[in-house]
Parts: sequence; C-alpha cells; structure tokens
Amino acid sequence: MLLKIIRYIKGYIRIRITGYSTERFLNACSHKGIILWGLTPVNRAYEMNIQAKGFRQLKPIIRKTGTKVVIVGRFGLPFFLHKYRKRKLFFAGAVLCAVLVFLMSGYIWNIDIQGNLTYTDETLLRFLASTDVKNGMAVSEVDCARIVKDIRKEYNDIIWVSASIKGTRLIIQVKENEDSLPAMDEAVTETGEEKETQPTDIVADQDCTITQITPRKGVPMVKEGQEVKAGDILVSGQVPVVDDAGTVVAYQYYEADADIQGRTSVEYRDEMDVAYIEKEYASVEKTEFTLNIGDYYIRFGSIRNSYETWEMYGFQNQLCIGENFYLPVICDKRIAKPYRPLEKKYTKKELQRMLSASFQRYCKDLDKKGVEIIENNVKIYTGPEKAEARGRLTILTPVGTAAQSQLPDIPVIEDQDETGE
Repeated sequence: MLLKIIRYIKGYIRIRITGYSTERFLNACSHKGIILWGLTPVNRAYEMNIQAKGFRQLKPIIRKTGTKVVIVGRFGLPFFLHKYRKRKLFFAGAVLCAVLVFLMSGYIWNIDIQGNLTYTDETLLRFLASTDVKNGMAVSEVDCARIVKDIRKEYNDIIWVSASIKGTRLIIQVKENEDSLPAMDEAVTETGEEKETQPTDIVADQDCTITQITPRKGVPMVKEGQEVKAGDILVSGQVPVVDDAGTVVAYQYYEADADIQGRTSVEYRDEMDVAYIEKEYASVEKTEFTLNIGDYYIRFGSIRNSYETWEMYGFQNQLCIGENFYLPVICDKRIAKPYRPLEKKYTKKELQRMLSASFQRYCKDLDKKGVEIIENNVKIYTGPEKAEARGRLTILTPVGTAAQSQLPDIPVIEDQDETGE
C-alpha cells in the first residue's frame, strides 16, 4: 500500500513495447536499473508501468534494441496537477477543504452510545448536554473520566461505563444491571456495625391450591393440597425458640426462602377487529433533501402537499471519512408518499390463525416465567365485527412474594423467690 502511494506521488507511465527484441529491451532496462512493474502481454506486445524518471532514460535502449514504445496512459499526482494547472479555483478549493478538515478534526462531531437497553440514546444525550458534553466541543475539553463519573452518579442501575475518543467520535459504552440487584448490602450500617436482621415472610400473591412447598429458611405455615388466599403467610421468617417446658422464650429471625408451587386458574381473553385498513400507495411522491452544515442548513424540494392521506419516512446520513472521522455535515432525506385507505375484512381462517398465533406467544411467555399449563379451555369465537379468543387456563405457577414480618410480643415470665412471696 505504501509503495503504491509513493509511486502515485512520483507519477508513472503505462507503456506498450512492440518489436522482435522485447526480451532484450527488458534485460537492458534491468541492467540500467530502470524499474518496471505490471508487465502483461497484449496482442504480440507487452504493456508495463515505468516511472517518469526512468522513461526519460529509454531513448538509447529503444535505438539499440530496435523496439517501439507507445505511451498508453499517464498516472499520478504530477500528471494530475499538470492537467488542471490552469484551474486555480479548483486547487484553492482543495487546499481550503484540506484546511477545514484539519481544523474540524479537533472537535467532536459524533457521540456514539453503545450497550444501553433501558435508557434511550436521546435520554443519555440530553443528560450529557446538561453537563456540556455535546457535538461541536473541542477534543481537548473532553474529560472521559468525568463523563464516566457523571453517568455512574446519575444512573444507579448503570454498573459500568467506558468513554473513549476515536477520531472525531466520542464512544460511550455502558452496561446496565439487568438483574436489578440492590446497589449495597443493607445488613451493615454506615458506621460499619451489623444491623439486626429483619425477618421477612413469604405470602401468597394469588388465590391457589398449594401443590409443592420446599422451605430452605423459615417455618412453613401451609401444607401441600391446602387452599390459600392472596396475603396468607406461606413461610414465616420467625423461628420460635422454646424452653424445656415448651414455652416460647425467643425467636430467631430469617429472611424466609422456599420453592412454592400452586395450582390456579386464570382467564384469557384476546379480541381483534374483523375489518382492517389496507394502504394502496400511489406512484407519485414528494421528496425533500436537507443539507445540514453545523447550525446552518440548505433545503432542496418540499414535502408540502395536498394529499388527503399520506405517510412520511426519512433517512439521515452523516459524512464520515473512514470509520471514526465524522464531519459536521449531515444529509437528511424525507419522503411523503400518498395512499388510499381501503377497508377490507379478514377471512375466518385468517382470524383463527392470528388469534392462535397470539395465544401461542402468550403460552411461551408463561413458560419463560416457569408456569406450566395443565388444562386449556380457550376457544375462538368470530362475529360480524369482532373475533375473540377467550376461556380459562388451569396452571401450575410459582407462588409467593416477600413481605415484612410482624414481630410478636414475647410474654415476660417473672422469677418467683424460694418463699413464694
């Protein structure tokens, strides 16, 4: 690649050699140290590339070998400059363009945010703008460490941030806490002392019949086959401590933990309209181009129209040299396309197919949540205006949610003296 650039800067000529002593011509060039490359046979002749300096040394070799040399083409910077030597405005514009590109390379023209799921690019860009981090700022003013610190401070559920500069591009990579775990362990106070464990119970979050309960911490309060209501305590985090007489003298407190499964039924209902609108697009459309250069813009065309119904979509491209050298030149394209709305109706088979597909997606979502369907009584009903799938599902589902325990009052037993007084 470097050799090609050097040859282009120096300039080279493509020549064609004809005659009976072409091999002798090549040997003579090698003896004189004249560099040839790109040798190819063409119709009983040979074509090759030679430097402009070497071409001037060919006259004695041509006379000695009796060959004929024809110039096929001239390539490289010297020939380009000679060809357009009278176009002073062109070269002035090229120099000005190079200067502008050099000056703009000292600024940030693109902020690329990667890895964000919960927060949109617009949300993070607005926050960065509030901290004076935006397009058009000087590269020397970008403090990557401060950007990382500000984002971590503002968004607690972003657990990792990286900021780096490549060309005129500021790349910010984030990683969010997908598990939504607490940021700190609250079992330790600010002074470093351990806090007293607060007991938590597992309570029913729905009406159901318990089919399985496997406690790991705490005392189970229900049995398999027992019906429970929402809010009933399933596993208590208070483990009683009794004395020899069977009297409760204290409690040990835990955060109750257990695997609990229950059987219940849920209602399913999904409906859709029989009629729908289909768009019949016209062959004509309005197009508008906008060239944005920094804070200035030039608009070509217009999307203004008298269409009764139309939709608009657009594209945006930012000028980029290579992968990371962005420039403040953005081209927008917007298209307004008219259409005629046609009211149509689904057939009975289409309605059944779409409602069945929606129900299958619902079942897959339940399966991802660990819910097992053991009985399905959902049916599809179609009418003149609406179609719906409705019925009940009997399911086996995980049951229970954590709730703060209500601490009991432990009776105080007073000691009696030996005289019974």
